Amino acid sequence: MGRKVAFLGIGLWAWSEKGVLSNISSITDLGGFDPVWLFLVVGGVMFILGFAGCIGALRENSFLLKFFSVFLGIIFFLELTAGVLAFVFKDWIKDQLNFFINNNIRAYRDDIDLQNLIDFTQEYWECCGAFGADDWNLNIYFNCTDSNPSREKCGVPFSCCTKDPAEDVINTQCGYDIRAKADSEQRTFIYIKGCVPQFEKWLQDNLTVVAGIFIGIALLQIFGICLAQNLVSDIEAVRESCLFT
Repeated sequence: MGRKVAFLGIGLWAWSEKGVLSNISSITDLGGFDPVWLFLVVGGVMFILGFAGCIGALRENSFLLKFFSVFLGIIFFLELTAGVLAFVFKDWIKDQLNFFINNNIRAYRDDIDLQNLIDFTQEYWECCGAFGADDWNLNIYFNCTDSNPSREKCGVPFSCCTKDPAEDVINTQCGYDIRAKADSEQRTFIYIKGCVPQFEKWLQDNLTVVAGIFIGIALLQIFGICLAQNLVSDIEAVRESCLFT
């Protein structure tokens, strides 16, 4: 239960630091994805499941155990459906991922957590933008228009820059003015490939690991459902035997 509460606590603390809890209307003003939602949703679901499963088993409460197994079954069904749809509608998923990344590029400076998430993604997959560095034209600070007064004009975030192993300190200005240079020169300083094709390549290279993780999670969910149902059956059998004695 401690880990479930920790997820919720981290999410609420992050929102408190941003001032969201003191101004709830700011939730609807977010320009891009807020990573705090991930902690709140995962933490909330884990807390509900953990509470129902633990209390139901300790108190031998058949209602909570049934709720636990049904809720876990719904999650398993949704995961299975999502997997099938992702395989069938691969091109649509790709377009949605492109839209998601570009939408968050626009909001890059609006939320520090979103900024850190994008920087981590670009550094980890060695990519820049959804399909290339020019996607950063969508951001008001990095676009190449003549009316842009920003010092970051025609640049990219530092997370797009290729890393020099000899440098111990990150140069946060390494992407300044880089897109004003020729493509051949850009390749020397920044990642040219977009994050969507790099993510596809990562999935193909790690397909066995990813499939193994999902199968392992699915087996644990099925095992949990079976245990809950068996315990419910035992509880109801004991209650029925008590009624006839």
